[in-house]
Order: sequence, then structure tokens, then C-alpha cells
Amino acid sequence: MRQTETISQHIAMRAHQEVDYLFCLDVDTVLQNPWGPETLGDMVAAIHPGYFTVPRQQFPYEHRWVSTAFVADEGDFYYGGAVFAGQVANVYEFTRGCHMAILADKANGIMAVWQESLLNRCLITHKPSKVLSPVHIWDDRKPAPPSLKLIRFSTLVKDTGWLRG
Repeated sequence: MRQTETISQHIAMRAHQEVDYLFCLDVDTVLQNPWGPETLGDMVAAIHPGYFTVPRQQFPYEHRWVSTAFVADEGDFYYGGAVFAGQVANVYEFTRGCHMAILADKANGIMAVWQESLLNRCLITHKPSKVLSPVHIWDDRKPAPPSLKLIRFSTLVKDTGWLRG
């Protein structure tokens, strides 16, 4: 939950002077195949591989209205938290906004149900200019369906049961 704070601090201290675009990937992301400028945009998000073929009603949005991540009857996609990107200034505003929402929830004694809950809330409010398919965030626990010909990034299997136990 601290990744957005870390990223926004990095941008403020250094990255804004060094790069035009910033890709934020979970540390356990494996680059499987080439990718390039087709993934660039003002703000970029990737569709979560577990939810790209399910109806919107099954998206695991935050449903507790007291959370800043609350999502009512809205949203086009469920985005994965392992990949987001964009122009540095946009990524800064995005990560800073997510971090401020986390702090607001913390002050109210609540924590969003999933890491990407706040990310999804922010991306509903501020739609990304580029939406990447699940080939840019594939989950190695799942076999790739025939419709996905080439996996670009994938996430390694994680043992996160202890986090929610």
C-alpha cells in the first residue's frame, strides 16, 4: 500500500528531471517479450488478467461506501495494480492522489480490500488515455487463452496468504 507514496516521492525528487515517461511495474514482473512505444500514453493502465472476460458486476471493486476507493455502479474495466504508466507529471498526480486517499482511509480506520482498489477508483475518475490488454500483466498461475498470442509481461506466483490471514 506504500508503493504510491514511494513512486510519487521518487518523481518529486528525481524522475521529473530525468525522464518523460515512467512505467511502474511490480518488482516480481517478468518481461517475456518485446514491447515499445505502443504502450506509451498520457496515462496508461492494464486490464487485470483475472477480470478481462467477466461481467462488470463481478469486478472486485471496493463496495464499502466509507472508503475513498468506493465504486458504485460505474467503471469500464478492472485494472491490475501491477502495471501503470504515463507521462511523469500524470503519474505523479495519479500516485499522489492514490496516496492521499490511502491516508484518508487510514485516518478513518479503514483499508481498501485490495491494493488496486484505490487505483481503480482513480482510473474511473480520471480515465487512462491508453488501456493495455492483459498481455501486459499476465498472471503466471493461469494458462494463457488462445486469444492471447504473445504475453509481454507476467507476474510471478506470489505467496500473499499471510498478508490477509
